[in-house]
Amino acid sequence: MLAAFLDSICDHDMIAPRRMAERLRLPMSRLARLAHVNRNSMTAKPESPAVQAKLGEIARIIARAAELAGDEGRAIIWFRHQPIPGWGKTAEELAEGDYADAVMETLEGVDQGVYA
Repeated sequence: MLAAFLDSICDHDMIAPRRMAERLRLPMSRLARLAHVNRNSMTAKPESPAVQAKLGEIARIIARAAELAGDEGRAIIWFRHQPIPGWGKTAEELAEGDYADAVMETLEGVDQGVYA
């Protein structure tokens, strides 16, 4: 699933912010806040290592959730709208707060059979 999702959001060897925003159904301004970069910087310098690192975190979360849910659309809905038990926040909110690792740990726990 990661390959399919990355193929849909990549332009050459980098994640294209506009494509990612479209796939996640987010305005560019929201994606920029999520990535902790200025919207204009993200558009003007999408190849920036900081932009690519943060977008990569988001892409990995969506891809892993899609593997577990069996569907990219469900994964995106989960990412944006479903609060994670114990956190009371969505994966989107946690990723924005620099807790992407915690989201990945939650997904790995679900894969191992931990109730979430």
